[in-house]
Amino acid sequence: QCVHVGTGRLRASKAATEVILNVPETRVSPLENGLQVASEDSGLSTCTVGLWIDAGSRYENEKNNGTAHFLEHMAFKGTKKRSQLDLELEIENMGAHLNAYTSREQTVYYAKAFSKDLPRAVEILADIIQNSTLGEAEIERERGVILREMQEVETNLQEVVFDYLHATAYQKTALGRTILGPTENIKSINRNDLVEYITTHYKGPRMVLAAAGGVCHDELLDLAKCHFGNLPSAPEGGLPPLPPCSFTGSEIRIRDDKMPLAHLAIAVEAAGWSDPDTIPLMVANTLIGNWDRSFGGGVNLSSKLAQIACHGNLCHSFQSFNTCYTDTGLWGLYMVCEPSTIQDMVQFVQREWIRLCTSVTENEVARAKNLLKTNMLLQLDGSTPICEDIGRQMLCYKRRIPIPELEARIDAIDAQTIRDICTKYIYDKHPAVAAVGPIEQLPEYSKICSGMYWRRE
Repeated sequence: QCVHVGTGRLRASKAATEVILNVPETRVSPLENGLQVASEDSGLSTCTVGLWIDAGSRYENEKNNGTAHFLEHMAFKGTKKRSQLDLELEIENMGAHLNAYTSREQTVYYAKAFSKDLPRAVEILADIIQNSTLGEAEIERERGVILREMQEVETNLQEVVFDYLHATAYQKTALGRTILGPTENIKSINRNDLVEYITTHYKGPRMVLAAAGGVCHDELLDLAKCHFGNLPSAPEGGLPPLPPCSFTGSEIRIRDDKMPLAHLAIAVEAAGWSDPDTIPLMVANTLIGNWDRSFGGGVNLSSKLAQIACHGNLCHSFQSFNTCYTDTGLWGLYMVCEPSTIQDMVQFVQREWIRLCTSVTENEVARAKNLLKTNMLLQLDGSTPICEDIGRQMLCYKRRIPIPELEARIDAIDAQTIRDICTKYIYDKHPAVAAVGPIEQLPEYSKICSGMYWRRE
């Protein structure tokens, strides 16, 4: 009887393992020109398909900064085969969505459509990437649109602070420049700049055609060969190298006492995407957490910093961040404070960071690990986020990391790992600081630096 119970339990645990592993596999196939085709078939009636390109604002220089983003705007303005109106009507009649975005390291064009319309969606993506007319009239019109977009971005203080943070942390390097580019560049970018950017960077080895939802991988591969097979592969001299970007501990302060609240970010240099330290830094980031006055249970939240911020009424909101790039990253905190509480808030943030380096407990780490795993799974809800995950991971890691592997890597972290990794990246390091608003009470930079190590008082 005991043996029988044992085998029953074994069967149950085996079934549980199969449930965890019962996620559609990501199939990957390369084309001869180096383009990767990656898909995950979950049998839905809709799908998301897109082109992830390893080319963002980091590959620009001071003269052409803003070109990648300008090009993204031009993609939907007509091709040799379709006018802008034809393109919009075709997408609308299919009941599909076409979208694009540019980041510092990637440009993305994607479509969400019915699964039966996958061939048309791929053909449209191929058309806008390879055959955009880039007409002079459309360029002039988009110039005005981007300048208005810049004005909108300038009213979003979180974006403003993060641009300043990059500008000071990566000063005099490509990551320090904004994605939209300076106003004078937007006014001067011409058709030749756009064409040159395409011919330099839109190469097979730098692209991933990713799809998720109801997609047959073999069908997607055939479509890729048909529509993207003629894309140029790497030139004889190889692809342009990734411009190196070095981190500088420094600050930018934009004082404006007319503003009601101070917006500031403080960050240390973190690890790149494929660095083994990235996962522990994600757990540390989750440990700090985020908080907003609109949250109900402030003093009862698991984040120690949230309890302090709520109890002491130290800020309106804060959120920790871990921004990764290929070979570097920013790990830190963004906060919105009353002018009178800035000093106390910065002090408590730094104390909490030092606590991660010295005395974080196993219970806290276990809770943060569970929360991180939950957040990762919740983010993969629907074909579009899954497709984004495939495209980004294929560019960053050259493969899709299976969820069980990711969970195992998170599970392997304990409190000692967090203490070691946080000491490596935070303890006695000079941070980058960006602050906007009524910031008279923000401590001097030397004082902020001295808060990055433990002083016995």
